[in-house]
Amino acid sequence: MSKVKTTFFCQNCGAQSPKWLGKCPACGEWNTYVEEILQKEETGKGSWKPQGSGTKKASVPKKITEVNYEEQPRWITGDPELDRVLGGGIVAGSLVLIGGEPGIGKSTLMLQIALTLKGKKVLYVSGEESEAQIKMRADRMSAKNPDCYVLSETNTQQIFQQIEILKPDFLIIDSIQTLNSQHVESAAGSVSQVRECTAELMKFAKETGTPVFLIGHITKDGSIAGPKVLEHMVDTVLQFEGDRHLTYRILRTSKNRFGSTHELGIYEMRAEGLRSVANPSEILLTQREEVLNGVAIGAMMEGNRPLLIEIQSLVSPATYGTPQRSSTGHDAKRLNMLLAVLEKRGGMRLGQQDVFLNVAGGLRVDDPGLDLAVCASLISSYEDTPVSEQICFAGEVGLGGEIRAVSRIENRIAEAEKLGFKKIVVSKYAVKGLDLKKFKIQVIQVSKLEEMYKLIF
Repeated sequence: MSKVKTTFFCQNCGAQSPKWLGKCPACGEWNTYVEEILQKEETGKGSWKPQGSGTKKASVPKKITEVNYEEQPRWITGDPELDRVLGGGIVAGSLVLIGGEPGIGKSTLMLQIALTLKGKKVLYVSGEESEAQIKMRADRMSAKNPDCYVLSETNTQQIFQQIEILKPDFLIIDSIQTLNSQHVESAAGSVSQVRECTAELMKFAKETGTPVFLIGHITKDGSIAGPKVLEHMVDTVLQFEGDRHLTYRILRTSKNRFGSTHELGIYEMRAEGLRSVANPSEILLTQREEVLNGVAIGAMMEGNRPLLIEIQSLVSPATYGTPQRSSTGHDAKRLNMLLAVLEKRGGMRLGQQDVFLNVAGGLRVDDPGLDLAVCASLISSYEDTPVSEQICFAGEVGLGGEIRAVSRIENRIAEAEKLGFKKIVVSKYAVKGLDLKKFKIQVIQVSKLEEMYKLIF
């Protein structure tokens, strides 16, 4: 009998060590190393094997100019938000990982996709729910797909046996942390099991050209649970975000080998499932009965999609000595920088003021083109003077108080005009060479914060 081989893995980052360590040298966490068995069975049972497997022709190097390549058409899922985030649809043979907090709607989104892919044989494998529970969720949704099959199983050997019988066109795994492979003698969800199961599914996807979607858990800090190599192995990593107490969900891309990583999809959670939001700017702008101070509208870009969002701020005298600086949905360090610019270049005494900033709608933004809207919102709250509802802003603020140009200004202006705004404030350097006569909206060009203050307030 061969000797059992074991090693130690960090359960937080996946680092490997031949002996136990109290502190992980890779991530710095304490008491995260767990011993796992590495010995594999000599037989190939439990892993994917292509049909007619036998001897495989050895690969030889080729000149890149001699490689034959034909672009494969993408699958259109019928969900415009998911298609946009994936880069135009599902690529054959791709391995996609989607993560998010518990209860955010990952399983609901994947089940909807399985039910809307007409003409495709879909296999939905769940290790967390029974077949009856999946059927209950499917009954609440309006879409029906007679070619959608459900399997409640966690053993990869059994899953691949059913795959060989069914031969699905599309595979969904819910979730990767619940699967276990006979190649690794450790508990499901461990670093070794997650890595091995993902490798088997990746081999299956690449050799058969079948798209595979994996649902993954996340840790308390929001990252994908399991080894970091999991995100390197897959082709696309999607993050499903949002507050469970709000109705809107955001789908982001953190990695995509087949498209942009700057796209954004927005959904509305309903009793019958997730609804794609075609025009998110309308839902991100609060309908107010009266004009309030401390509110400004900013035009931002998420990939190729322009969005108009509402920036809310509250500036009030500090009550407990040390002023508070709090931001929701916006980078706190950038907020501190803008406050310093307003105090140094604008003459505003904000050192003894509490400042609270909020991005309405639950969005998390990092577009520097919102700097001008943030400054307008802060000035409005500080001066107790409202900003007109007919004005929006698009510009980056520099440390010298200058208004810098931002990308895709034409798309931002067009979005503001479509939503009925009368004026938009931009940097005068952003519209050079741009024909402003084709826009009905008035484009106000400024170069410094002082000019914006005099025009708006």
